[in-house]
Amino acid sequence: MGTLAAGFEMMRWELLSAVMMFFSSTLNVVCRKSSKNTLAFIFTGVGIGMAYWFVTGLLGITLSMELAHWRNVCAGLKELGEYIVAHTPPDWQIT
Repeated sequence: MGTLAAGFEMMRWELLSAVMMFFSSTLNVVCRKSSKNTLAFIFTGVGIGMAYWFVTGLLGITLSMELAHWRNVCAGLKELGEYIVAHTPPDWQIT
C-alpha cells in the first residue's frame, strides 16, 4: 500500500496531465460532432498543452529551466544585435 501511495505521489502531475489529455480529447470529439468548432479548438489547445506538460514532466524539465533557457536565448540575441551594429559601416544609410 505504501508503494502504491509513493508511486501516486511521485507521478501525480504526470497522471493529472494524462487524465486532462484524455478529457480534452473526448470533449474535442464531442464538440466536433455537435458542430461547436470554437470549443473543439480550445480543447485541442488544452490537449496540446497537457501533452507538453506531460513530456516535460517525464524528462524532468522544470519551468525554471525553461526560463533560464529563454533568458540565455535573449542574451545571445542581444549580443548578436550589438555585434551587427558595431560592425556596420559608418556611411551605411538606414532608412
